[in-house]
Amino acid sequence: MEFSSKLIEKAVSEMSQLPGIGKRTALRLVLHLLKQPKEQTGFLSQALLNMREDIKFCGSCHNISDTEICEICANPVRNHETICIVEDIRDVMAIENTGQFKGIYHVLGGKISPIEGVGPNQLNISSLVAKVKSGNVTEIIFALSSTMEGDTTNFYIYKQIADSKIIISTIARGISVGDELEYADEITLGRSILHRVPFEKTFKNN
Repeated sequence: MEFSSKLIEKAVSEMSQLPGIGKRTALRLVLHLLKQPKEQTGFLSQALLNMREDIKFCGSCHNISDTEICEICANPVRNHETICIVEDIRDVMAIENTGQFKGIYHVLGGKISPIEGVGPNQLNISSLVAKVKSGNVTEIIFALSSTMEGDTTNFYIYKQIADSKIIISTIARGISVGDELEYADEITLGRSILHRVPFEKTFKNN
């Protein structure tokens, strides 16, 4: 792709680093920005800078937040004894959109994946185990995607907390095997939360 401007070329190159954005789409976006008033581009640039510099991670659940403790964890109406374990913020958003879950979350920040070099120590697992052992939790819900990595992560965490006197459940498999949670429709995901099953059944029957 030939460019008549090094500035445009650089902007396209940076824009195309975003997931799902190829060079042609990046060029279209850059040219669109070029047609907008300068202040509009300034607003976008400032919003991105503010996000990058000021974003925080909740000290309790590791969710992305504007404050030290996220709005969900700080909400006294939520059931703080029920914790839903998810991979990242996209899954929190997906479940929240169903309106079916009233507990709180714990964001792992990924899944165990030896192929990608991601081990248990690189995820937010130890803080979850500490929460369970504190005695303030009555149920843990596994809501990771039904992939090999997701199942491996579920089982690893289960082994860490299996001796605790709490309910350990997983979302019902209304979500197809191999599907990522964030792409599930709200009705299916909501039903999967409501009709969750004891985690032990997912591997004892195999």
